[in-house]
Amino acid sequence: MLVLVAPGQGAQTPGFLTEWLELPGAADRVAAWSDAIGLDLVHYGTQADADAIRDTAVAQPLLVAAGILSAEALGDIPPGAVAGHSVGEITAAAFAGVLDDTAALTLVRRRGLAMAEAAAITETGMSALLGGAPETTVPHLEKLGLTPANMNGAGQIVAAGTLEQLAALNDDKPEGVRKVVPLKVAGAFHTHHMAPAVEKLAEAAAELTPADPKIPYVSNKDGRTVASGTEVLQRLVGQVANPVRWDLCMETFKELGVTALIEVCPGGTLTGLAKRALPGVKTLALKTPADLDAARELIAEHAAEHSA
Repeated sequence: MLVLVAPGQGAQTPGFLTEWLELPGAADRVAAWSDAIGLDLVHYGTQADADAIRDTAVAQPLLVAAGILSAEALGDIPPGAVAGHSVGEITAAAFAGVLDDTAALTLVRRRGLAMAEAAAITETGMSALLGGAPETTVPHLEKLGLTPANMNGAGQIVAAGTLEQLAALNDDKPEGVRKVVPLKVAGAFHTHHMAPAVEKLAEAAAELTPADPKIPYVSNKDGRTVASGTEVLQRLVGQVANPVRWDLCMETFKELGVTALIEVCPGGTLTGLAKRALPGVKTLALKTPADLDAARELIAEHAAEHSA
């Protein structure tokens, strides 16, 4: 089984969309999405600097647009399941047919604006902890007032909270943690700090008409597959103020018998986790269009192996 996954916020880098827009029809497609949501995705994906695309209201639509664009460039692929990390869940909802592309981008635009507004109330952020065990790390974070916002598996937990709490974490690391890495995000996502965004996102979701997933959709909430489009949308709303359980998503990949994983643009983060947590699973990250041929080969090889 092949799983198609989409990264979350922090994966973006300046100019990462430039080469993708050189593909036939891509620039027109992204320009149309830009018009639909009132945000110049072409500018932010090609010319804007790191600070500009760190803005939550910009980064989130940019990532969803890049994920959809790069997946479409692969052609007609038959994934056995789809999933996304944090905002990547909206990209995955588009892959699964729960939302059409414009609806997905409209929702993520509202999500980004609502979360940016919530983040402006208090100065907050997120840091990745490398190493350590959940049973010792989580209580330590809670003692510092921090939330284990992303349980990523493969020896990685992301802590979220105020800048003061994160500074205290730098001086007082949990046992076994080798390194604390600040993330390129502008808020404590997936914590109580995002509660004000939930109501606004619920209002945005109420305007959409989701379809049931055409492919198994693996949810960040608990790693379960969700068969109802209405439930997918409900989970997307609640997700902004609750932890991401990517560790449980990867456990579900194992249970489903996943043997290959492709991460859409800007890929790298989730394939890195998969290499450590899913030994034996072939992985490929779409970073530039130069990766498309290798991805298509993996898809073809995978299809041949599993039809034999």
